[in-house]
Amino acid sequence: MASSSHFICSSSVLFLLCFQLFSSISEAVVPASDTFTYVNEGDFGDYIVEYDANYRALPPFSNPFQLCFYNTTPNAFTLALRMGTVRSESLMRWVWEANRGNPVRENATVTFGTDGNLVLADADGRVVWQTNTANKGVVGFQVLPTGNMVLHDAKGKYIWQSFDSPTDTLLVGQTFRAGGPNKLVSRLSEVNNIDGPYSFVMEPKGLSMYYKSPNSARPMLYWSSSEWFTIDKGSLSNLTVTSIPDTDEGFLYYLTFEYFTTNPTASSNRNIAYTKYNNTLSYLRLGIDGNLRVYTYNPNVQGVAWELVYTFLDRDSMEGECQLPGRCGKFGLCEDSQCVACPTPSGLSGWSKDCDVKKVTSCKSSEFGYYKLEGVDHFMIKYTRGDGPTKQSDCESKCTKDCKCMGYFYHTDRSRCWIAYDLKTLTRVGNSTHLAYIKAPNK
Repeated sequence: MASSSHFICSSSVLFLLCFQLFSSISEAVVPASDTFTYVNEGDFGDYIVEYDANYRALPPFSNPFQLCFYNTTPNAFTLALRMGTVRSESLMRWVWEANRGNPVRENATVTFGTDGNLVLADADGRVVWQTNTANKGVVGFQVLPTGNMVLHDAKGKYIWQSFDSPTDTLLVGQTFRAGGPNKLVSRLSEVNNIDGPYSFVMEPKGLSMYYKSPNSARPMLYWSSSEWFTIDKGSLSNLTVTSIPDTDEGFLYYLTFEYFTTNPTASSNRNIAYTKYNNTLSYLRLGIDGNLRVYTYNPNVQGVAWELVYTFLDRDSMEGECQLPGRCGKFGLCEDSQCVACPTPSGLSGWSKDCDVKKVTSCKSSEFGYYKLEGVDHFMIKYTRGDGPTKQSDCESKCTKDCKCMGYFYHTDRSRCWIAYDLKTLTRVGNSTHLAYIKAPNK
């Protein structure tokens, strides 16, 4: 009898556990009425969008954000979130992308199934991108008014969010995190939607911008937040773009970097820009040219809803446009944010978009030499220490022995050396001890 009672008890426990397990699984299933499959087909939209793209708007929408397929080259589509509304009669911009560099074709699908996974598949069924959230408790999908696209569980917790996978844009409320999403990467061109050479990165001691040259294994630093804010103790753990109203200043709205550090734990902020209207609908963009800009969208304005409220490197900033690696094309001399000359072995000539360095095709030191420029700096010099103190002859020898070195920069007053694997924009400076030596073929 005791044995029978024990069996009944055990069976009851087993039934309860099974019931609870079944209940939890059933709760995690997306209701069939909330699932969807959208096909990339039909007519294109009529309104003007960024990059002069063709687009198809999909039903997921939360003013002013909408999910779309768009393309800038035939039959190569990106799944993206668009910011802007028809009512404003203003350009609509792309603020998040799922599959940059891996486009889909006509009749591709985006599907949200009962298992809670969001999947972008090409017309042949090949999975191009997914959230990897199958059977992880997802019960719903939303595009939020902040521009964050989320998959959430029954308690409202985000299992996946687009804010965790930025491309070249940070929206207000979006966060960089140490060990998580911590950088933006530029788009290559308006037509070509693949990663460009520029990146904006949160690092332990601040923010940095880099240029990646095909000749260099390591990206070259061309901007740092060291003059904005410095982390003397500890390291950055996260940084968020925020919009903060200040009624004491006559109803100004400040756009701010709010950042936190660990060891020790602390928080601070750095104002970026301000407007006299609510700027919650703003974004920070790393542009095709490597510059950082902040745009604000005012839905109450027609025709000119967008305002460029801050540019990090322009003629009014501390660094100026000359700090942009591509400001003067492949090779040019920049002064006061203007391209003023094209350096050549025979001297300075007038700058044009065709200015370029003479290619050195041999690694033999007997087949190339150097020509000298005085009072110039490379874009990487401002924020890097270079090597040294060292002799100029050693600096030159290092460049000569390196086939990929295109020239070297030397400060005679400090005996410091910089090896350049790409030249691009040089900046004219008032200090004649700042020298450049550019490789050139002997013939």
